[in-house]
Amino acid sequence: MHKMYRIKANSGDYAVKLLNPVIMQREDVMNNFRLAENLEAKLQAAGLPVVPALEFNDKKMQCIDNQYFYVFDWINGKSLNQKQIKDVHCKIIGRLLARIHKLECPKAYTEKSDVVIDWDFYIDKAKETCPKVAKMLLFDKELLYKLMEKGNSAYKRLPKTVCISNGDMDSKNVLWVDDKPQIIDLECLNYGNPFTELFQLSLCWCGYEQCRINYDLLGAFIKSYIAEYGSFHAEWEDLYYSNIGRLEWLEYNVKRALLIECTDKAEQKLGIDQVKETMKHIVYYENEKDTLLSYLKSLV
Repeated sequence: MHKMYRIKANSGDYAVKLLNPVIMQREDVMNNFRLAENLEAKLQAAGLPVVPALEFNDKKMQCIDNQYFYVFDWINGKSLNQKQIKDVHCKIIGRLLARIHKLECPKAYTEKSDVVIDWDFYIDKAKETCPKVAKMLLFDKELLYKLMEKGNSAYKRLPKTVCISNGDMDSKNVLWVDDKPQIIDLECLNYGNPFTELFQLSLCWCGYEQCRINYDLLGAFIKSYIAEYGSFHAEWEDLYYSNIGRLEWLEYNVKRALLIECTDKAEQKLGIDQVKETMKHIVYYENEKDTLLSYLKSLV
């Protein structure tokens, strides 16, 4: 979504994140970034292993020639690919997520707005500008609408609980230094439901994005989280269907593929590639439902 560079300076090495100009045009984007910055400070004050943005002139977000960016200290760590992730990593991240969710949260619960996506609109538009995207969406259109409807309904049945939510702590956003994690990319920090984030993040760490869930890793993550967090009282089937963030990610990439939210041809190609990958994940998720739910119900 954004571009990262390593900068070598006389004072040291830094990571610079150039924020996507199209994203920066969205309504309320500045409020979202400011909230994330405040929550980042809370995580840092609580002693959690985060890599915060640096401040210059008493602010974190910088801007030169209409290009917004953040600067970070360079971390000599590595993220793990799926083959490198072991149960010990899932246990560590599960506990870390629970520690974030246990932080004092000043926000009261508010009802989440329904996800409403007009897939027919995108299909019609794609037929003219990007037929391959139209074909992918059309083939599984009924599934997309079904998951959206069931997801909106399921979310309303979840426990009315709110916490500080990382929003993006998958394996690519955790660097390991001497076998210890450093959490990066904190711009998605917000308030959310702890149980939906537990469910979604545990899937990411156990191989869902490779369409091959490792149930030992999944169990290690969830058990470690619950041991740290405490009581768990959500229905697994509701959590399964409420996991519709993937539909919103699909819509964003459809917009990139169709040049609705896109800066150049390279980003358009990335959008097309992500539409293909995301559709694979969505179909796999549907096909794996019975096995996944059976395992989860036996676990907790």
